[in-house]
Amino acid sequence: MASCCRAGPVEEMFGAKEARRSLARYRRKGLGDLSRAMVDAAVTRGVDHATVLDVGGGIGALQAALLEAGAERGEVVELVGSYEEAALELARDKGLEQRVGYRVVDILESPDAVAPAEIVVLNRVVCCSPDGIALAAAGARLTMRTLLLSFPRDVAWVRAGMGFLNAGLWAMRRSFRVFVHPRSKLLAAAETEGLELVDQGHDRFWEFAALARR
Repeated sequence: MASCCRAGPVEEMFGAKEARRSLARYRRKGLGDLSRAMVDAAVTRGVDHATVLDVGGGIGALQAALLEAGAERGEVVELVGSYEEAALELARDKGLEQRVGYRVVDILESPDAVAPAEIVVLNRVVCCSPDGIALAAAGARLTMRTLLLSFPRDVAWVRAGMGFLNAGLWAMRRSFRVFVHPRSKLLAAAETEGLELVDQGHDRFWEFAALARR
């Protein structure tokens, strides 16, 4: 079950209409370069017959790519149910519907409600919560093999852009906010749970880190 204090702001921004837009965008363009690099990083560590846990995975695009690369089964875990229909539709598009699941769970509120997986994905999700560092640690605890983590780059112009975005959200009376958590703290949270950095990369705005179980 999702905590209402975290789920409410997310529901404001990521409702069913946004889910449909995400699915349409994926069908036009597929995965972006950074997301493909994240998949490649997991493949390097091994994905055959692996389970995938895609936390805050939206339509499950990264999960689907990992399943196509050889993973056995995946599950999207979200704070809200708005993306379920689109996620299952994407799975049907790819013939993966028997290998995927979708659940509404707050892993910070109910950490024992989700089973560990070989591969855990936290793609562009820690920036959606003031508890992003705790979320990185929770994802790491659930990781048996590889954690794929992406987040906004911790540089001045990105922080400024996020500040403008938050000002706009405030003006629209939205409670949702975005956060640029320090890279060092995100990685430290995962490393404290027994993972080590094995790959990384970035584009202009986002960066990713792949961390593996020691």
